[in-house]
Amino acid sequence: MGAVTPPRTPAAKSPKQDRSRATRQRLLEAAVACLAEHGWAGSTVSVVAERAGVSRGAAQHHFPTREDLFTGAVEYVAEERSAALRALPVQGRTAVVAALVDLYTGPLFRAALQLWVAASNEDQLRPRVTELEARVGRETHRIAVELLGADEERPGVRETVQGLLDMARGLGLANVLTDDRARRERVVAQWARLLDETLG
Repeated sequence: MGAVTPPRTPAAKSPKQDRSRATRQRLLEAAVACLAEHGWAGSTVSVVAERAGVSRGAAQHHFPTREDLFTGAVEYVAEERSAALRALPVQGRTAVVAALVDLYTGPLFRAALQLWVAASNEDQLRPRVTELEARVGRETHRIAVELLGADEERPGVRETVQGLLDMARGLGLANVLTDDRARRERVVAQWARLLDETLG
């Protein structure tokens, strides 16, 4: 009679699960970086896998399609940025406005922009990106309301907060081609003053 192999304990699976999570995270971060640097056309699963230091097969194990990979990547980083925003200490409206604007001037925004452009031309991608953008937009608006201490029961406050986010997106677009930092800082300061007047 052969020896009985004891069943695996959860602890025995843990290192493999940790490696799997680490691989997934590397793929997501590499996908965002590739989108931001190379655009949709230059960002293939193979390019992302190489940048992440994993095989194409490993990449496809985690993300069966290209669309899965890139929408997952933008969603992942959006969640990370939302968590960072939520953790901001309340330190005045100027700091909050600057933090919100920063959301739209980094690699995440560049990656998301590439995804939006691709989705405008690809029917298979469009519904996924539209749904993702709506969800991220709602969450960002909710966090902005909390950080600004805005009372959306008051007339015009909801539109003011949404206007801030729309303005931040516009500043992000202006920053895609040139470094718009100096003008952006003046606009942030002015918006903070307007919010103080509007929100009280």
